[in-house]
Amino acid sequence: MPSNNLTQEPVTGHGGGLLAHSGQSLVRLRLDIAYDGTGFSGWAVQPERRTVCGVLQTTLAMILRQEVRLTVAGRTDAGVHASGQVAHLDLPAQVYADHSRMLVRRLAGLLPPDVRVLAIRVVPGEFDARFSGLSRSYEYRISDRPWGIDPLRRVGVVHWPRPLDTALMQAASDQLVGLHDFAAYCRRRPDATTIRTLQAFTWGRERDDTVLARVQADAFCHSMVRSLVGAMLAVGEGRKPIDWPSGLLALEERSSEVAVAAANGLTLVAVDYPPDDELAARNDITRNRRDAE
Repeated sequence: MPSNNLTQEPVTGHGGGLLAHSGQSLVRLRLDIAYDGTGFSGWAVQPERRTVCGVLQTTLAMILRQEVRLTVAGRTDAGVHASGQVAHLDLPAQVYADHSRMLVRRLAGLLPPDVRVLAIRVVPGEFDARFSGLSRSYEYRISDRPWGIDPLRRVGVVHWPRPLDTALMQAASDQLVGLHDFAAYCRRRPDATTIRTLQAFTWGRERDDTVLARVQADAFCHSMVRSLVGAMLAVGEGRKPIDWPSGLLALEERSSEVAVAAANGLTLVAVDYPPDDELAARNDITRNRRDAE
């Protein structure tokens, strides 16, 4: 978008009015982000800890010469990676106009090598990286080969010391797809629901025989993906029957039998959003659901 148009189209807010900052109109920006989570204590800013959000906000503030605050689609835990993370921020239109042409390139020059902003674009004011999302998609990779992990793929792959039967894992995963209370698979947070719609949960092998799980839901509660994977590992190596993971759905609290799979095998690969004219309606649905929790 040409920079000379930025001040002519102020961003509309959730209530239909103009977003303002010290009397200036704002633009809302979507950032597409990738990172190797190995060296981060997760996404969220934490005192005296290196986090993805902390590094990004500090670097953006250095370039833009003003404080910024990012809103993210999903706060990943320590050690979890992302190739399709999404965040948004609001900037005065003139500030963005002054930096738009070189912002991605300048970020590439100043950010550490384990995090990158892949793209930045202006979006409607109704776009909310967190509340507008229709689904989040994760991938989990495991090597069950006796010699371990390909050295060139060691980031994002976990070694498993016993052979895994992906057909058994798929049969067990099929029974979890749909709307359920996943309390057995979540680290409960106060006043937070554990009811989620699991939209897809598939298992297979990549060309190099790495085991690949793909998991998609409208949203995930804390540690849910890694707990689901942990349960399927027990099925895949023959320690638990196919119907064991679905049987846990009857529980109203986290199951001590479910091991949480290692963080470094997990990658957030995509966040899906509705068309621009459906963003406000989606925000209302998500906010109403969160308010009811």
